[in-house]
Amino acid sequence: MNRLPPSRFEDVTTRIGYRFSNQDLLLEALTHGSTEKHRGDYQRLEFLGDRVLGLIIAEHLYRAYPGHGEGELTAMLSGLVRGQSCASAGDTIGLSELVIIGTGERAKGMNLNRTLLGDVMEALVAAIYLDGGFEAARAFVLKAWQTLLDHPSVAVKDAKTFLQEWVLARALPIPAYTTVSREGPEHEPVFVVSVE
Repeated sequence: MNRLPPSRFEDVTTRIGYRFSNQDLLLEALTHGSTEKHRGDYQRLEFLGDRVLGLIIAEHLYRAYPGHGEGELTAMLSGLVRGQSCASAGDTIGLSELVIIGTGERAKGMNLNRTLLGDVMEALVAAIYLDGGFEAARAFVLKAWQTLLDHPSVAVKDAKTFLQEWVLARALPIPAYTTVSREGPEHEPVFVVSVE
């Protein structure tokens, strides 16, 4: 992989508060598949980062809330590791400016897509974990997620999950979904879906 220009590397290092020994990991974590010199992107790291993030947040909640039961801790964990929360943590380091993305996708505002930012943030957690170990990843997560950890919210179930749980609890067949329409910009589509 190519290296970041020295000034860019220093900017990224300052923003995330961690200096990579292996810049290839950093590049992989920040790179979207739409880039012209695509040789790998964040998705494999995202897979690992999701697990590392979950462990770090779960351990933090376990220690920070000794009087809470498993159900309460699980609800807080879900709220803190969901994509929107990861994207919000990414906002603390200006992640939308750091994502390496194709010119056309950047022009469409894809670097502002909350799902993409959440995924890249998880990839960044994994890259730090692989480069510096668990303690380095923990320090990064606890700093980037600090505001969210100070006021953890319980994840609100989306309508589809709520409906499916309701149906299953009543031993009814799983609903069938059909996309009726799709509108809006590529990076923030709005769907109308019918359910039967």
